Amino acid sequence: MRIQVRRTGGFAGIEKVSEVDTTARTDAEEVRALAERAVAEAHETPPVGVPDGFSYQLTVDGRTVHCADPRLTEAQRDLISLVLKEGA
Repeated sequence: MRIQVRRTGGFAGIEKVSEVDTTARTDAEEVRALAERAVAEAHETPPVGVPDGFSYQLTVDGRTVHCADPRLTEAQRDLISLVLKEGA
């Protein structure tokens, strides 16, 4: 499973894109379940965020959804953190 996170906004307005591939991961099933929950709880179109807040575009195996601070679900927050921290 390929998971990409695109973060935009924030005070500086700097975009960050990161991606992980779960194929060789030992925790692939856990990450897959997390990604499925995060996508199910997201929006098809970008939601209204807050000034200087981050907006996120999550793409999981070709399906793209959107979410934004401060209304991230726990699954979205965990997935975004994992991908931005470990991804390339």
